[in-house]
Amino acid sequence: QVRLVESGGGSVQSGGSLRLSCAASGYTYSSNCMGWFRQAPGKEREAVATIFTGGGYTYYADSVKGRFTIFQDNPKTTLYLQMNSLRPEDTAMYYCAADSSRSRWCLSPSDHFSADRFGHWGQGTQVTASS
Repeated sequence: QVRLVESGGGSVQSGGSLRLSCAASGYTYSSNCMGWFRQAPGKEREAVATIFTGGGYTYYADSVKGRFTIFQDNPKTTLYLQMNSLRPEDTAMYYCAADSSRSRWCLSPSDHFSADRFGHWGQGTQVTASS
């Protein structure tokens, strides 16, 4: 059974940093599409960053480029999201997502942020950045 468990959320002042973690289990973590998404109250879910773990190819939403970094730690089967220079508009519930197949679909420019192709989701971790 695939399981994704996020941690690392919290409350920070604007300009602060947080590192989110996503511990993955229940599938072979080698060459997979994974990502971070977020949803603020009253807003639609949006992609933050995605990665193809087979080669470390990464993709970022324009709103977080230069501030957030998605990376993996293969031996520990953990995905991270380093968030720097946080802004109040980054406040949201953050979700880890994974595709347990070894398909490379997220490498396609049209599918970098295709949320509906991720079959597994974590429970979310809250991030709050206050001004």
